[in-house]
Amino acid sequence: MSLDPPSFDPSSFRPRFPWWGGDLQTVANVLIPPRIDLAPHVSERLEVDLKDGTGDRLVCTLDRPQTPKAGTPLCLLIHGLTGSQESHYIYSMARTLLDRGCRVLRVNLRGAGPSRPTCKGQYYAGRSQDFRALLAELPIALSAEGMVAVGYSLGGAMLLKFLGEEGGTCGLEAAASVSAPIDLSLTCRNMMRPRNTLYHRHILGQMKIEALAPAAEVSAAEREAVLGARSVWAYDEVFIAPRHGFAGAEDYYEQCKPLRFMQGIRVPTLVIAALDDPWIPGPLYSGYDWAQNPSLTPLLPRHGGHVGFHGSGGRKPWSDLMVAEFFSHGRN
Repeated sequence: MSLDPPSFDPSSFRPRFPWWGGDLQTVANVLIPPRIDLAPHVSERLEVDLKDGTGDRLVCTLDRPQTPKAGTPLCLLIHGLTGSQESHYIYSMARTLLDRGCRVLRVNLRGAGPSRPTCKGQYYAGRSQDFRALLAELPIALSAEGMVAVGYSLGGAMLLKFLGEEGGTCGLEAAASVSAPIDLSLTCRNMMRPRNTLYHRHILGQMKIEALAPAAEVSAAEREAVLGARSVWAYDEVFIAPRHGFAGAEDYYEQCKPLRFMQGIRVPTLVIAALDDPWIPGPLYSGYDWAQNPSLTPLLPRHGGHVGFHGSGGRKPWSDLMVAEFFSHGRN
């Protein structure tokens, strides 16, 4: 892997006025929603049967560039908790890649966004088997020129777990994670701190809506448990953990945290995280021994918030530009 070091210097990120501080970086897209469309690029619906006996099908959107660039890989984009293919950060990354001639597959995880009507089940941070099944079922015409993937927040955690499980046989040429909770337990505890009350309340409410939406298959007891959960921890304790064979929330977090798998990653992987992320403790990243795995390229600016990275010099998120450059120069 050959990278241009100055381009991957975390100090190259400088917050854009008025988004100073981790919280404003995090909520910028909520306060002033960006106007992003993909025209003149074209899109089509793609459904993938997970073939696990549930009948669940992932609904994805395939975006094709107006001017394709030969030899560019298909890029799969994976959203975060309560997100979907419509999330601002997914649209923004898709636009950046399409403008460079890349095809993009915007993935809706099991039970998320447009996948909710076609899925009885529910995604979670450790459900890497769904991503594995998706890759296996993609038409050869889409994957023939190679594949790369970007995961955001929970989607990034799931992607890092998958990469570590598969090692050098993952089927991807390169990958990137943005603001991934690499320790699920510590991240959840941090989210439940009083200073994060508004974030926590919003996320929990969205999780409940998503889990109980029409087409979701939940028992009366599960519905009652979900509605009664007063924290993300409790939601995972009474719903996600028992539904998926974990002893409880702590067991789920321990079994699925990316830190258990990152040592096994064998493809070039860019790991972006801001040290002022209000959701994910910065020391999880700054304290990790990155030198133990040369396949990992950490990019840890002091500022940027959670999936923010609204930098000076333009409207495109700095993380988009770093990921696109990494895929251009960091593939095997």
